[in-house]
Amino acid sequence: MKKIILALGLLSIGTANAANIDLAKSIVKAKCHLCHGEEGEASSAIYPRLAGQNRNYLVKQLKNFRDGKRKSDTMNEMAKDLKDDQIEALADYFSSKPALTHRVRDKGFAAVGEYLFKKGNRYSGIPACKSCHGEFGQGTDELPRLAGQHKRYVADQLQAFGERARTNDNAIMHTIASKLTEMEIEALALYVSGIKEETKEKQ
Repeated sequence: MKKIILALGLLSIGTANAANIDLAKSIVKAKCHLCHGEEGEASSAIYPRLAGQNRNYLVKQLKNFRDGKRKSDTMNEMAKDLKDDQIEALADYFSSKPALTHRVRDKGFAAVGEYLFKKGNRYSGIPACKSCHGEFGQGTDELPRLAGQHKRYVADQLQAFGERARTNDNAIMHTIASKLTEMEIEALALYVSGIKEETKEKQ
């Protein structure tokens, strides 16, 4: 009897997961794919990659877009009618996709970004990015994954934080980003765009 109950429980979980995937896919096809791609890979460097992004972070950002806490002419409109269950389904879908990365050709410049990411800049009071985002840029449940994100998008967000143009999550990030030079922003963005999952295994 216990085996039958367990089997039925697993079946119901599998059915629920399949329903969530189908719900997410229908929303992606209707709203998300033109900018973010069907698998979260993003169609342009100006849009963020969502594949492999942390689930809870995705939920928070979508709710902030929906509720107007994070301002974006495009995303406020796209998210305004999303229900909580739809947001949860989208977060489950994109976070389950394999994270992507970029090939970095300018190794020397990326090394500047790596230094800032791992050690910060004590001369200008910039803390190491890894202290919040992790040694390999994978973030946490509440903080974004940076590893493999588009360079242009990361640079744009750092500039937005520095100028307080980003309307959510800027309490801490403004104090950091406002101290970054343009060169430091570009170097950091380049470095994180090329962080790979294999990095953790090699070190």
